[in-house]
Amino acid sequence: MNDLSGFQRDLLYVIAGFDQPSGQDVKDELEQYVDGEINHGQLYPNLDTLVNKAYVEKGPIDRRTNYYAITEKGREALRERRGWEDHYTAIEA
Repeated sequence: MNDLSGFQRDLLYVIAGFDQPSGQDVKDELEQYVDGEINHGQLYPNLDTLVNKAYVEKGPIDRRTNYYAITEKGREALRERRGWEDHYTAIEA
């Protein structure tokens, strides 16, 4: 996952939290977290990058809308990232 930008990692986390969200669903959810609006020119190329790197799969919902779903490679990348973060953020009692 070290080949992804922070924004792409955020997209991956959001997609992992839903069952086949549309791009608009991902955008709406992430906008609740980030400060500001996410435009289509930022969102869809980054979603395509996740698809091209096999972290996410894309499929049709209807003629105009696609869904996004995390792949096993994506889930594994999130697990590895969590382990890496925990290593540096563990708080000793």
